Amino acid sequence: MIHGMRVFRHIADITPEFHGAVVAIGNFDGVHLGHQALIRHAQQHAEALGVPCAVLCFEPSSREFFRPAAEPVRLTPFRAKAHRLAKLSVDAMFALPFDADMARQSAQDFVVETLVKGLKVACVVVGSDFRFGHSRAGDATVLAYMGEMEGFGSDIFPTVMAGTEEKISSTLIRTLLKEGKPDAAARYLGQPFAIEGRVEHGDKRGRTLGFPTANMQLDGFIRPAYGIYAVRAGIFEEDREIARHDGVANLGVRPMYKADEPLLETFLFDFDGDLYGKHLSVELIAYLRPEAKFASVDELVAQMNRDKEQARAILAGAASS
Repeated sequence: MIHGMRVFRHIADITPEFHGAVVAIGNFDGVHLGHQALIRHAQQHAEALGVPCAVLCFEPSSREFFRPAAEPVRLTPFRAKAHRLAKLSVDAMFALPFDADMARQSAQDFVVETLVKGLKVACVVVGSDFRFGHSRAGDATVLAYMGEMEGFGSDIFPTVMAGTEEKISSTLIRTLLKEGKPDAAARYLGQPFAIEGRVEHGDKRGRTLGFPTANMQLDGFIRPAYGIYAVRAGIFEEDREIARHDGVANLGVRPMYKADEPLLETFLFDFDGDLYGKHLSVELIAYLRPEAKFASVDELVAQMNRDKEQARAILAGAASS
């Protein structure tokens, strides 16, 4: 259970009180404003029927199943997604495995086996671009037709627009992050984009330069634009935030020292303590500059000091606005 939300990884594990729920179906990567609007709509149906409201997604996603070697594109790995859904007061999360059997399942079999026999859904809420079943053969129209045949309700939620021509989508948010626009991405996410994970031991080079950093692997996260960011970081113990600090972070491969894999290295302002093993959630607030290689360590340190002061000014302005 996460903050009052039950999480089920297999249909066989779902307890009877969550059968007959209103179920919002989707990928929900990022749990952005469009997703939030769809979930609120599902919750209204659930309240009217007096039944729980659940979210159905797949872990791993179909994209990860079919392209396991591709560069990660996730905005929210499983843990982060579950926490954001819980904050929306969703009663249950059905995070079902997407495997070879699911990939082969026809649209009709998905409805009958998963939705009707497995979940015993009362109503299903999906976006207008929803696709399901083998080769994505099923769409919202097929779902509505089968709902009438099988005795459950369906509601097709309209697209939430980011402007006059573009819809709010995980793809749009990924593009903005790749372009170094975390502030624009945050507007559509409804909160800053955050990278979460445990702090690992690094080469401790930052400490020798006067900038001790908390080092985190990106793991399954999307790779935003490499560079320097003004950040805010929450420090967690057992899913509880125990402290919060402003800071500055380097995201990338460090041209001066050539990291093998991209890292997020975060320097927290006004913090003196041991972060190894702690869970951090680092919010990217503003992009300061790209990564760069300097002619000397002295030039690097001078630039790091300028980055620190710029980040302090930006974060102070953000806090007062």
